[in-house]
Amino acid sequence: MPEARILVVDDEPRYRYLLRVNLEARGYEVWPATCGEDALDLLAQREPDLIILDLRLPGVDGFEVCRAIRSASTVPVLMLTALTDHADRVRGLDSGADDYVPKPFNVEELLARVRSLLRRAAYAAGEAPAEPLSFGPLTIDTAARRVTLAGDPVDLTPTEYRLLAALARHAGRILLHDDLLEAVWDETDPAQAGLVRQAVFRLRQKIEPDPGDPRYIHTRPGVGYLFEDRGA
Repeated sequence: MPEARILVVDDEPRYRYLLRVNLEARGYEVWPATCGEDALDLLAQREPDLIILDLRLPGVDGFEVCRAIRSASTVPVLMLTALTDHADRVRGLDSGADDYVPKPFNVEELLARVRSLLRRAAYAAGEAPAEPLSFGPLTIDTAARRVTLAGDPVDLTPTEYRLLAALARHAGRILLHDDLLEAVWDETDPAQAGLVRQAVFRLRQKIEPDPGDPRYIHTRPGVGYLFEDRGA
């Protein structure tokens, strides 16, 4: 993999140092930022391949920064959260982050997640154009990576888009949690199945007329999910 450029946003010097030393040792170019404002300025001036973003920042917090990033870019975002704060992780993913690592983190796990996000981004950039997938009012334009519902654009994070595309490309077939973890997150640990459940929940809020009685994404308890249009 060619050298990637990584924007590291963290106000704690020890974490910035730890991240920079370990990332540069693996050949990555690192751009540090100590606050959200500096991060957004750097993003406007340069084009990072990945952003590592602490959610607890002074001034403009990481949630706001993540939403601002998503309004301007599809660059992968790996967020850093407090170890026990589940609410922060959910809110961060809802703000547009692609993955998370809890603090204090294991360096090798963080590096593995960096590699995974960069691989997925490279794969997505090289995907061949295909005909749009249509299911009633829902259209998935895989060439433009754009989703519309009754003609109106649907604002999805990159992870939500990959999940929807994976399900829709296999419409009528049950996809196991493990299948989706590997296809969307490049993750092979079954213990991470919660990532799938959380992303499906968020996706349903955006595309389902009634998320409590889904039209498109149907749960197969203990197994996985089935994409099938059961609308009129």
